[in-house]
Amino acid sequence: MIFWQNRDFGINHIKARKNHVCYGMGLGIVLLNDAYPGFPGDVRNASAFPYPIQYEIAEGVTNKTLVYDKNPAQCRESVVAAARKLERLGCRAIAAECGYFAFFQKDVAAVVDVPVFMSSLLQVPFIQQVISPNKLVGIICAQKQFLSEDHLRNVGITPGSNYIIAGAQDEYGCLEFDNLWNPLTRPECPEAYYDRAEQQMVSTAKEFVKANPAIGAIMLECTGMQPFARAIQREVDLPVYSWGTLLDYAYSVVAHRDYYGHV
Repeated sequence: MIFWQNRDFGINHIKARKNHVCYGMGLGIVLLNDAYPGFPGDVRNASAFPYPIQYEIAEGVTNKTLVYDKNPAQCRESVVAAARKLERLGCRAIAAECGYFAFFQKDVAAVVDVPVFMSSLLQVPFIQQVISPNKLVGIICAQKQFLSEDHLRNVGITPGSNYIIAGAQDEYGCLEFDNLWNPLTRPECPEAYYDRAEQQMVSTAKEFVKANPAIGAIMLECTGMQPFARAIQREVDLPVYSWGTLLDYAYSVVAHRDYYGHV
């Protein structure tokens, strides 16, 4: 076997990149300090992504402290520290595992030198430009009651513009997600069933679109929702954006692919 045939001839000379200690890295993802599982496609499950993922836990930042306490500012120092560590390791971009990390988009972008994608909601202003101005972006979040205008503004969403929000857990009764993410009700050992979660998410999306026929695209805020994005799309027949679409985009801009073809 001739091993040199697998060499990338675009790489001949190497040198240190800033003060990074690891190379060939992909996306660095800031995690909540909560012990619950994620199905493949969930951002905290690295197995389904076709590029390198490096995790860093934001110490003391949990669903409760980030979302339920209604005081995300208390998490700022830990979130920034985790992002800085991921950059130091050599990650080419920084992301996070919960849409409510939107609160820290500007904070993290201000202290690292790599692109920052702290929330799936960053896609909303883009979606608003690619659908009709007479259409709405239907945002399905975990808990509508905790998604504030500060979260929206920090990722460039103009409050009151053409979007509408639904809460999968607090409005539509997606109880399977409570078993994973709700610190007030989840069991000591969090668990969930894929088929139940899928049925509940599809039902939520269908009811949401039926009640709001002006919706022109779906935005799935939560990192645990994109495993069900395709099933949702089959039922509502709309463009569906998620953490998956954001992370694919994020990696594509920091590690651009080559093009091979013919003329």
